[in-house]
Amino acid sequence: MQNRIRVAGVFFASLALAVAAHPAAAQAGPPGHGHEPFPKPTNLKVLPKNISPDDLKKIMHGFAGSLGVKCGFCHEMNPQTHKLDFASDAKPEKRTARTMMLMSRDINEKFISQIHDPDAKPEDKHVTCGTCHRGHKMPPVFVIPPEHHGPPGAEQHAGE
Repeated sequence: MQNRIRVAGVFFASLALAVAAHPAAAQAGPPGHGHEPFPKPTNLKVLPKNISPDDLKKIMHGFAGSLGVKCGFCHEMNPQTHKLDFASDAKPEKRTARTMMLMSRDINEKFISQIHDPDAKPEDKHVTCGTCHRGHKMPPVFVIPPEHHGPPGAEQHAGE
């Protein structure tokens, strides 16, 4: 039981960091400006079933900000109501999001927690969606910079 509590703590700390990285995305709009109350969460398979609607909304907006998407990227639109069906598992992106949440949790628990870097800041000690996605639906491809030797700026003078 203690391990589950610790695991949940690490997971939610990483989610909080993801939300903190995108505070504008996590803020709810003022009442009366097209923002309806967030429905009671249902069909939760990775997040705790007793999470509050407000906490879930903050986490989801953090995910959206980390990927540079809107809610409809993962959630299916109900054709009758023309509203998002948050409980639906129809979109493959929602299944992918669950897998990625589990992957991030495992990386944080099993690997990042084993790295003891006294110089690391708290935000460096957790992998979040934004760690890889950096505001893109798909993580951008990392291109290794060309190798150079010598002091900074030396590569500019090599051909002279």
